[in-house]
Amino acid sequence: MEKKKNSFSGTAGFILAAAGSAIGLGNIWRFPYFAAKNGGGIFLAVYLFLLLTFGITLLITEISIGRKTKHSPLRAYGSIHPRWRWIGIFSTLVPFIILPYYCVIGGWVLKYFTVFLCGDLTQAVDAGYFGAYITGMVQPPVYMAVYIFLTAFVIYRGVNEGIEKMSCKLMPILLLLVIAIAIFCLFISYDDGSVTRTGLEGLWIYLVPNIDGMTVGKIFSIILDAMGQLFFSISVAMGIMIAYGSYFDDRGNIFKSAAQIEFFDTFVAFLAGVMIILPVYVFLGKEAMSASGPSLLFVSMPKVFNAMGTIGHVVGAAFFLMVFFAALTSSISIMEAVISSLMEAFSWSREKATVIEGVVAFAIGVLVCLGYNVLYFEMPLPNGATGQILDLFDFFSNNIFMPVVAIATCLLIGWGVKPDVVVEEMTKNGERFRFKGLYSVMIRYIVPVLLLVLFLQSVGILRI
Repeated sequence: MEKKKNSFSGTAGFILAAAGSAIGLGNIWRFPYFAAKNGGGIFLAVYLFLLLTFGITLLITEISIGRKTKHSPLRAYGSIHPRWRWIGIFSTLVPFIILPYYCVIGGWVLKYFTVFLCGDLTQAVDAGYFGAYITGMVQPPVYMAVYIFLTAFVIYRGVNEGIEKMSCKLMPILLLLVIAIAIFCLFISYDDGSVTRTGLEGLWIYLVPNIDGMTVGKIFSIILDAMGQLFFSISVAMGIMIAYGSYFDDRGNIFKSAAQIEFFDTFVAFLAGVMIILPVYVFLGKEAMSASGPSLLFVSMPKVFNAMGTIGHVVGAAFFLMVFFAALTSSISIMEAVISSLMEAFSWSREKATVIEGVVAFAIGVLVCLGYNVLYFEMPLPNGATGQILDLFDFFSNNIFMPVVAIATCLLIGWGVKPDVVVEEMTKNGERFRFKGLYSVMIRYIVPVLLLVLFLQSVGILRI
């Protein structure tokens, strides 16, 4: 009974939970921006190529490490090779740092969902509404607390009864919402008095490669953007796939499962572009497509839904419900990576670890919220950006710790213990792995070099 509680009941549950982890806010507000910025179809083609080489290499490696060791991220690396146990510490720090500020953003999503659900868009479409909200002293911590409670409640119930059951319920709903909204966006149109723009025109901008002004430097920049998006999108270097891999059935096919996880993740990312690029183009014009991050989600999209008229209230509510589900499935996996490590490190029960981590995440999250009012400051970051508390958390976790963990993982598997450790885990049930040679080349040479370039760019050493 204990074993069942701490493992997925089957391959389908593992795939839905892992796909739910991969499908998060990065798919919603980063992928469409990068696609619009980087020549539409060119970015999509580069992303797909990297997905089938760079992405699958990292994903099968982490799942294999988790299933082979049956340990949390904290202990898994040391179990593979004692001298590399430090990677486990770094991989546990990543989700610990990410969880508080991710829950703050999750609270923002929850707030906007309630606004659209209540049908009051008068204030939400005002340019200053989002800024006024996040600088408030009361509402952001309250919504964050609700969001953390929902995340912790699922973790508290365990792997099988909590994570798997919730993923099996939320993921089908999320996919249906994504498909429905994307189809709706194909047929929208808007006349601003001088020109009529349609969703199909926006789809053309999204899909057709734009080679205007394309140079070798621009192509290299597109590759780095696609690689950076993919790196964060598939939930590697966060300890998540190691934790989930440790719960994966020994009889499951790792390669096929990883391929299905990537399919779901990319499918939603692609349709997120349809949901966002098309309506932003139709109602706000091509110049508005340059928005990214929170401004795209919480400023541009409310204006789009308001311009749709009455139907925009319904579409907006469905959209933010979809974003909420995507964020929740990701925050659940982020917290689980921390909880599994705390349980193993201190021999705590799942319930005790969840309560303690929930309280700590809330306390740090409050500091993040206060970073937009009483603790507000601006600090230049090495990558050229200017950040507040949330941006500092994001920079250290995403730009420093995650690349270090990923590069070190490649060195451990590629050179420390050799790629056969992963290959043997993937084929122990008699599965055929036709790409063994390619995997060895990728994990030993290509992936670590690409990651090093990405790391140097992300910390501002390499300028493109």
